[in-house]
Amino acid sequence: MSWFALFDCETRSAWVREEVENILDRRPRACAPSGSIVLETRLSPDGRPQRLLSYKREGTSVSSFSLMSTPHGSVVLVIAQGDDVVHEVVERGLEARTDTLQVTISWDVQKQLGRLVVARPETEHVLIRHFAIKHAPMLTDLVALACPKGLTDIDPDVIFVALSTDIEPVGPMPTLSPSVPIETAQGMRLATTLQTGDVVRSANGKLVPVLHATSREVPSLGSFRPVRLRAPYFGLTQDVVVSRHQRLLVSGPEVEYLFGREQVLIPASALVNGYAGHFEPAPRFVTYHQVLLPHHDAVRIPDAALETLYIGRMRRDKALCSASVLSDLSRAILPEHHRAGYQVLRSFEAITLAEARAA
Repeated sequence: MSWFALFDCETRSAWVREEVENILDRRPRACAPSGSIVLETRLSPDGRPQRLLSYKREGTSVSSFSLMSTPHGSVVLVIAQGDDVVHEVVERGLEARTDTLQVTISWDVQKQLGRLVVARPETEHVLIRHFAIKHAPMLTDLVALACPKGLTDIDPDVIFVALSTDIEPVGPMPTLSPSVPIETAQGMRLATTLQTGDVVRSANGKLVPVLHATSREVPSLGSFRPVRLRAPYFGLTQDVVVSRHQRLLVSGPEVEYLFGREQVLIPASALVNGYAGHFEPAPRFVTYHQVLLPHHDAVRIPDAALETLYIGRMRRDKALCSASVLSDLSRAILPEHHRAGYQVLRSFEAITLAEARAA
């Protein structure tokens, strides 16, 4: 089933899969033996404590859920089901207050394992904490988290809340829409068709083997919101749709003059200005694709290049590997990526570059 409920905090719109509603009509006390709650939020600019998401049901069996972010750099999770209480704390550190956090709470009651993950989508910063969980949450309680009414409170800075029946992966994510054309040894192919063993052309013109091709369906909100990069800006000869954190590799005399480098990376979100890029209308969920190469690299698309999946030294982190989209792969075959030395431009730097090119 995967994703079964979603709350868009900007539009205050809630969605629940019809199949789940039918289950609750027949079995009001149905449980979810495994699943995930994914929440994305902006951190409070004034440093106040944030009760990101809270819910409490009274009655013969009390159930409550609370997720809080503190000004001191902690994320606190409390889940109570009768007399069983889960209380976990992740120290995320005191990073910039305007950063975005993505929090994923997953559970598998058969294994009695739970997982709290705090990530910063714009970086590779991922913190994982495991805990024991004995009882499956009731489906009606979970749905209430994505349909905030009297029993549920959501902080104004929260961007979305999404619920899934799967243990959702964390860490490096796919960022290319299925329609992105990538240059291979046999010519242009769509990102959705690439497989392990295919050979793609990197930004420097070399042919490189694909170690793994991965994909993931996600809500089209927050850090997953799709961006359309428009031709002819930054060398593009056709529009491409990517995740907002996909990076475009750009070169040229303006790059060398402004930044003293031959090439720089620009996040798609930095190009959303109505000209070079804009947020793309999308269905409730989108599927992104990406390829893993032996080295940190970019692949060619028509007259431009896009960064591929960067995993750094993730192979050394057993917990992160098993929680990632690469969990099916042996850590022994994963590469270690070293940054290629590209400077990643901030929004105002991308705007400056765009203006210089237009002049």
